[in-house]
Amino acid sequence: MLVSFARAVILYLALILVIRLMGKRQLGQMEPTEFVVTMLIADLASVPMQDEGIPLLSGSTGEILTEKSGNLNLGIPGVMYVGGICGVIGAFFYEQSTPAADMNAFLAIGIPMLCSLLGSLLMGLLYCLLTVTLRANQNVTGLALTTFGVGIGNFFGGSLIKLAGSEVPSIALSATSGYFSKSLPFASKLGWFGQVFLSYGFLAYLAIIIALLASYFLKHTRPGLYLRAVGESAATADAAGINVTRYKYLATCIGSMIAGLGGLYYVMDYACGVWSNNAFGDRGWLAIALVIFTIWRPNVSVLASILFGGCYILYIFIPTGTNLAIKELYKMLPYVVTLVVLIVVSLRKKREDQPPQSLGLAYFREER
Repeated sequence: MLVSFARAVILYLALILVIRLMGKRQLGQMEPTEFVVTMLIADLASVPMQDEGIPLLSGSTGEILTEKSGNLNLGIPGVMYVGGICGVIGAFFYEQSTPAADMNAFLAIGIPMLCSLLGSLLMGLLYCLLTVTLRANQNVTGLALTTFGVGIGNFFGGSLIKLAGSEVPSIALSATSGYFSKSLPFASKLGWFGQVFLSYGFLAYLAIIIALLASYFLKHTRPGLYLRAVGESAATADAAGINVTRYKYLATCIGSMIAGLGGLYYVMDYACGVWSNNAFGDRGWLAIALVIFTIWRPNVSVLASILFGGCYILYIFIPTGTNLAIKELYKMLPYVVTLVVLIVVSLRKKREDQPPQSLGLAYFREER
């Protein structure tokens, strides 16, 4: 109780300080990205932090692609949650229909991945339908999508737990999870190098590859240039003949699928195939914080995710005895770092470090 109260006081005082340093007098004067940080802090102040980490890289890469199109998707936590539960559904029914000895590695990996991608794709399409086609408020839609995604995940997760007849409020998919967490076959032959760098599941390396490809796509390809143009000024891009709606839909849906893979990674690799409702906590918000920390650069997020993960588990390596309050304060470090970066970026006002100009704004195409 005292820990939660202390954390809430510290975070809200930090929020007030940030607003004043930015020259704002009230929340209504904040930019969309500043509003994101506000929601992060409000959420963290009311929800206890969890001990486990999250697949930050996939979530942040997907959100960066989305925001480069001008869409501010605060529904990423819900998208990751749906990606995780859809993968669990696919793995559950595959395990139920196939004995462990007869499992095919391709199907054991492919079915959960396909289900995860389809589920997160539907979440991205729903967001685009509401914000791009119907021009609903992006902040409200994103927050509603998070609530919706968590509700959907808990509903189907609870149904699977009942269907499995589990005596505890969770299900374990150890047979399928083993294929996801298996390290590279030659890692053990490379000594300490293989143990440090090559002992992870394939989804970890896939996340790095996707982040690097996303960075190359945004900086060195014509479609990437068009996407950034849409995010900076949709009206100008439209006048230049760029299909604004298409780019917004594609960026948001692809970004959602990448974020959904982050949810799948958490369940099938990090959690060893164990699903329990509400296990994600506020991890999706940390991925959004990473977007701001990396200044909307996917390649930077590769290293920044390691830094964030290190800050998130730093309390484990610092001797605090039985003082749980100190441990909870250490868990705040990633968010404090994000606040510092946001302040520095706001004060420097360098154009390349700023978010897309039309981020969070609906585009109304004039009649022609």
